[in-house]
Amino acid sequence: MSDWEHKVILEAGDTLKLVGSCSKGFVQETYVMTYDMIGRVGAKTGAVLVEDHTAVKGFRRTLRVQQRDVSGKVVVEDGWTV
Repeated sequence: MSDWEHKVILEAGDTLKLVGSCSKGFVQETYVMTYDMIGRVGAKTGAVLVEDHTAVKGFRRTLRVQQRDVSGKVVVEDGWTV
């Protein structure tokens, strides 16, 4: 399990489904992943956005995770240096 997965709040039976990923920045230094949260009945219950950034100078790595419920309200927002 990744560091960021411990930050996300999931109900029993919920899963994360990768919707897409991309790189951004002038040297593609930020990797962005988007997940849908799927409830145990198969309906979308929210979304998770993960950004993994590696600094060009110093190669310091920073992670940021944001979880939203199905109405768009932010449930979890956290960032830290690895």
